Amino acid sequence: MRAPEMLRWLAAAAALVALLAASPAAGFYLPGVAPTDFAKGDSLPVKVNKLTSVKTQLPYAYYSLPFCKPEIVVDSAENLGEVLRGDRIENSPYVFQMREPKMCQIVCKPPVGEKEAKELKEKIEDEYRVNMILDNLPLVVPVIRQDRNIIAYQGGYHIGVKGQYAGSKEEKHFIHNHLSFLVKFHKDDDSELSRIVGFEVKPYSVKHQLDDKWDGVNTRLSTCDPHANKLVTSSDSPQEVVAGQEIIFTYDVRFEESDIKWASRWDTYLLMTDDQIHWFSIVNSLMIVLFLSGMVAMIMLRTLYRDISRYNQLETQEEAQEETGWKLVHGDVFRPPTNSDLLCVYVGTGIQFFGMLLVTMIFAVLGFLSPSNRGGLMTAMLLVWVLMGLLAGYASSRLYKMFKGSEWKKITMRTAVLFPGIAFVIFFILNALIWGEKSSGAVPFTTMSALVLLWFGISVPLVFVGSYLGFKKPALEHPVKTNKIPRQIPEQAWYMNPIFTILIGGILPFGAVFIELFFILTSIWLHQFYYIFGFLFLVFVILIITCAEITIVLCYFQLCSEDYMWWWRSYLTSGSSALYLFLYAAFYFFTKLQITKLVSGILYFGYMLLASLAFFVLTGTIGFCACFWFTRLIYSSVKID
Repeated sequence: MRAPEMLRWLAAAAALVALLAASPAAGFYLPGVAPTDFAKGDSLPVKVNKLTSVKTQLPYAYYSLPFCKPEIVVDSAENLGEVLRGDRIENSPYVFQMREPKMCQIVCKPPVGEKEAKELKEKIEDEYRVNMILDNLPLVVPVIRQDRNIIAYQGGYHIGVKGQYAGSKEEKHFIHNHLSFLVKFHKDDDSELSRIVGFEVKPYSVKHQLDDKWDGVNTRLSTCDPHANKLVTSSDSPQEVVAGQEIIFTYDVRFEESDIKWASRWDTYLLMTDDQIHWFSIVNSLMIVLFLSGMVAMIMLRTLYRDISRYNQLETQEEAQEETGWKLVHGDVFRPPTNSDLLCVYVGTGIQFFGMLLVTMIFAVLGFLSPSNRGGLMTAMLLVWVLMGLLAGYASSRLYKMFKGSEWKKITMRTAVLFPGIAFVIFFILNALIWGEKSSGAVPFTTMSALVLLWFGISVPLVFVGSYLGFKKPALEHPVKTNKIPRQIPEQAWYMNPIFTILIGGILPFGAVFIELFFILTSIWLHQFYYIFGFLFLVFVILIITCAEITIVLCYFQLCSEDYMWWWRSYLTSGSSALYLFLYAAFYFFTKLQITKLVSGILYFGYMLLASLAFFVLTGTIGFCACFWFTRLIYSSVKID
């Protein structure tokens, strides 16, 4: 748990990814799956995923609505991350043949009763989107952005739209029942084999008319007939959702050769059009870091300079008086704080978070967590968190032994269950709400059992192993002895009030990350791709430095005013940035999101509360470790008379 070792490790990791960070979106890319080659005429099965909405944040299974079903619905195997995300991947009646275009293919004509019509209207009202997958590529809708005159891609297509007939003010619900697919492929020059590099769709709402009587998929339509050269190109005569009225679902599929190679097929999805904002964020954060670094350097140089000048009798009376503050509390500065057990638990948990984020981010920057591996990031974070229980136990027991604690098993158990227990309770309550809405986002009982098994079967034992190893080591020795009688703390100036300094201390760490935080929140709650881990890693490094430096500066001022109760304050100073994170999340909710349902609002604030707690533990631990290293350094380098 030595801070210098932690900082050296971090510096080495930062140097390792510095080049990759400069070009994050197109860096060293390792796809999550091997490429699949298709010959002409090969079957291309389309899979369907969950229905999603940015207005409700509640995913639903595709077949919860009256869409066309295959004869047998088969669920795809899903990893832990996919289940937690609410993914429900199943087969569909849409099956293409490679490089064989089809026009006006009838899928089915399902009956729509009162219940089905009501569900369709509700989903259209909430702007739900249909998500499909072909060869592990998600379906996208190309949209021209007028402000930049470029084509952007939106994941999935809307189930339908609301509108009025000409001359009427009554709002109706229209369903997108005709899909015009475009499959882009890259053909090998030496063979006839092709690889899929794009999957797009343009949805239309068409009230189909029969040319003759209904004959299943062989029925001829007067509204869409390739033999009569009549194709669907608009939604001028839309299909309204009306109970008792059948809806005919049709599709076209075209194939287009592309120069895009298979290894680069995700670049279109991950294209950053606003990288200048990210660089602005980095430069802005670096200015904060330079300012704080200058203050820390000034403090360190003045401290060392004055320590030497004592013996050369160069210091003035005013300088001596100014500096005596922090030296006067040398007999109390390492006095154990109140609730030292809880501090050990929080520091251990923070070390666990730090290890998890560092390892996950390095793997992400190197390209191992490809977006083609859905749920891979969440699965990796959970598994690394569990393994990092070893560090949590080691850190908390080392600190606990330094505080002269003896019941190491008790502190170990608290470290193993406190934060995961709080997270599990919040998660369980939110999951119950999702379950009540009959959403596919509800985590099944089997997955919940697997999470509990990961917790108590792997994480808790590893925390105990780490704690045992840490407690076996000799206790850390303080550079100065602690007096038996506590020194009285003089009355402090208003600007050294604990609440004031703690709240001030959290502003700069939050300021260093809030721009990147906007993109992360947009990715999570507006269902957009986020794969700029190079920028994120740089911001993470800046966050570490900012937390460390602001805590050191405020800790130095606190000690100079002869207040030696720095243990908890150092943790809370940088940890208070979590308060600003939660307030920003509330601001984002009211200004950027269109959530209207109560359950969806509870889900948002529940998950953001959980994220803020994690951020509090992480930043608080970074600040504490930096302050711990700083106090040991200055009191070991100064001879106390």
